[in-house]
Amino acid sequence: MYVDDAVSGAEFAKRPGYVRLLNALSPRAPFDVLVVSELSRLGREQLETGYAVKQLSQAGVAIWSYLEAREMALDSATDRFLMSAVAFAADVEREKAAARVRDAMRRRAERGYVCGGEPFGYRNRMVTGLDGRKSHVEREVYEPEAAIVRRIFALAAAGKGLRQICKTLNAEGAPAPRPKAGRPRSWASSSVRTILYREAYRGVAVWNRRKGADQWGQNRPQRRPESEWIRVDAPHLRVVDEEAWKMAHARLSATRENYLRDTGGRVFGRPASGLESQYLLAGFGRCGCCGGGMIVRHASRRRQGYYVCAYYNDRGRTACGNGMRLPMEMADAAILDQFADVLLAPAVVTGAIDDAVAALRPDRDTVAAQRDLLGAELRRLEAEAARFVAAVAAAGDVPALAAALRENAAASERVRRELAALDATDRLAVFDRTSLERNLRKRLDDWRGLLRRNTKQARQIVGSLLDGRVTWTPGDGHYDYSGRASYGRLLSGLVVTAAVVPVRGFEPRFDG
Repeated sequence: MYVDDAVSGAEFAKRPGYVRLLNALSPRAPFDVLVVSELSRLGREQLETGYAVKQLSQAGVAIWSYLEAREMALDSATDRFLMSAVAFAADVEREKAAARVRDAMRRRAERGYVCGGEPFGYRNRMVTGLDGRKSHVEREVYEPEAAIVRRIFALAAAGKGLRQICKTLNAEGAPAPRPKAGRPRSWASSSVRTILYREAYRGVAVWNRRKGADQWGQNRPQRRPESEWIRVDAPHLRVVDEEAWKMAHARLSATRENYLRDTGGRVFGRPASGLESQYLLAGFGRCGCCGGGMIVRHASRRRQGYYVCAYYNDRGRTACGNGMRLPMEMADAAILDQFADVLLAPAVVTGAIDDAVAALRPDRDTVAAQRDLLGAELRRLEAEAARFVAAVAAAGDVPALAAALRENAAASERVRRELAALDATDRLAVFDRTSLERNLRKRLDDWRGLLRRNTKQARQIVGSLLDGRVTWTPGDGHYDYSGRASYGRLLSGLVVTAAVVPVRGFEPRFDG
């Protein structure tokens, strides 16, 4: 059973059931028949759905619809065209359903009803009609949290920064918004900022700020133009008076202007060119106590750099008790030693080459058979495309025909990529192992030299080899660290071409 409840039919990569279904097809499908209620249950975006149907067919799996009590045949071009028309209809229905939902939400928003979740400081209350059935949902102020909202505005008006405010609230044990899964429940600077800019607290309900999906129906949040926002006066939602709102925002505006002046107008003070961090391990470490990131800070007098837990630094000791400073110079030296003496040691990497080559060296007969199948499939798709073009020329711009032609073009491109990958894999059988080792050792020698001389390039090397982050766990006056490295990206550039999925290869752990 492969089930994806409460997931959009236009989503494919983030559907666990769908992904498990396609993964089960290789190397041999454990079933011969896939039963669905209708084709739209596989997906409601015609190009991706067509590709999924093709993969099932190539794996020898028949698709049956129990609502129509028939098999979805794919034996001829006509069968495939009809199936693409069904997929097109499902795509159209998805767009219409989205339009209906959006229209209903707009009407609710214009009446001041709830169109979303439950923000901090409020509770949602269901309203029933005279017949006892649900009519709509209204929002009301939840005073225990509303008092904290008013305190946040007062602290902001007094000149406290976002980090100071969240540290103050965490130290006082103030209830915080619900965190993401796996995160501690505490105040963060982002949570404080969200509250300071939520207009509901001043008695104005705002809807349609963001667009949730792109033209393919996939979850791609985007900010809408302010002209499309719907604002409704909602005095019953007011938590802070207008004077408190203006005082807090006047202070925020003054702080922002000073900040932008100090950073030359660059938001967050980052370089306009997007250059890498000047610190070796910035973004590569995490706290062993809370899982938060390790960030860079400097001592006020000597400007000596150190790494510290971001949760402790930004949220206070109630969010994480790890306030131990990790001297930057010592931490960088320890990691550089591990990379130079262990991870980049020729003997260690030679073992990785052996594992990778053994896993990727192909069987020539298998490659030849697969190439024949893909060649035949490409010729069939090209002939089918010619028939579609002729049909469009005769019948005009029929949407179903145009969609089928686009689906055919996408399928042809996928087959060409698979053929290119086979060619790259076939070359692996005759590659020069001696030349590979010579090139690899030269690269390792270059990398070992760069690790000590150039921080920017050393960061690139560390990022290429690290699998995840380095975990720093405080001990009795010292830090223990552990991590995992992978040679996959290093070997993929030397053993195979980019057309083949990079191998993970040999994955050593390192500890200190």
